[in-house]
Amino acid sequence: MAAQQLLEKVNFSIDQPFGIKLDDYFSKGYELVTSGRSIDSFVFQEGVTPLSTQYEVAMWTVTYFIVIFGGRQIMKNQDAFKLKHLFIFHNFLLTVASGALLVLFVENLVPILARHGLFYAICDDGAWTQRLELLYYLNYLVKYWELVDTVFLVLKKKPLEFLHYFHHSMTMILCFVQLGGHTSVSWVPITLNLTVHVLMYYYYMRSAAGVRIWWKQYLTTLQIVQFILDLGFIYFCSYTYFAFTYAPHLPNAGKCAGTEGAALFGCGLLSSYLLLFINFYRLTYNAKAKAIKQQQQHRGTNMTPKGVKSSLGSSGSRKSKSKHI
Repeated sequence: MAAQQLLEKVNFSIDQPFGIKLDDYFSKGYELVTSGRSIDSFVFQEGVTPLSTQYEVAMWTVTYFIVIFGGRQIMKNQDAFKLKHLFIFHNFLLTVASGALLVLFVENLVPILARHGLFYAICDDGAWTQRLELLYYLNYLVKYWELVDTVFLVLKKKPLEFLHYFHHSMTMILCFVQLGGHTSVSWVPITLNLTVHVLMYYYYMRSAAGVRIWWKQYLTTLQIVQFILDLGFIYFCSYTYFAFTYAPHLPNAGKCAGTEGAALFGCGLLSSYLLLFINFYRLTYNAKAKAIKQQQQHRGTNMTPKGVKSSLGSSGSRKSKSKHI
């Protein structure tokens, strides 16, 4: 009966790109978690909303570094924890959470894009809706949850690379800055990031279960493509804002929503991500491919003289025998 009622509600439209109104279920879930508060009442307010102040963000960032580097020192004389099942469950939940946020973003963005166009969606103040602000905030909270990734590395005594802890900590700060800056283009890097994270956490979950995943290298390539797309959008938005505001004689598309600080911070940080991930790809995959090629060449070099010697030896033997005959 419940399935039949659900099928009766299925109606694909601009406001229901998935056939059903996910916002209805999202609203019920929100009321359940917040003890009956209406989803429409949410507003991100500094000092009121949890984790909405610079002090809180700074304290969590410092705590994160104390935990991971202090933990690494403690684990030096300890055996590594296995944590297989807990790690699988952690990645399963993050896969589901990332996927759920992604589809909610799509449901809210499709009507905006269809009715107003891309420029409005990335630059107009009206594209910063109450629902999207809530989704931005939930995505921001997930960044705190993702810090646990590093704790697992420490407990399992895995290498702690700069790219990993820099990316985790700074992305948390980036989400906070963009929330305060009301940058309408925020949905572009966030939805791309969620798409990557659905695949990434699924990969971690399956590989932890012992499944060999062949597309790991393509996942890193996708991350690099993600940052290139991110930068294309935020560079455009930042340029048109600064040109319109300070140099209107330059070609521009008009004013773009968001604070200058948030724009500059986003441009700088995402640019550093792109460079770091390209370097990671180069060190991980190009170096690996080069090592395999050198190993193959080395094997080929060692085999050739033996083959030549064997051939000459056989030929020489035959010649000797013919002469004796």
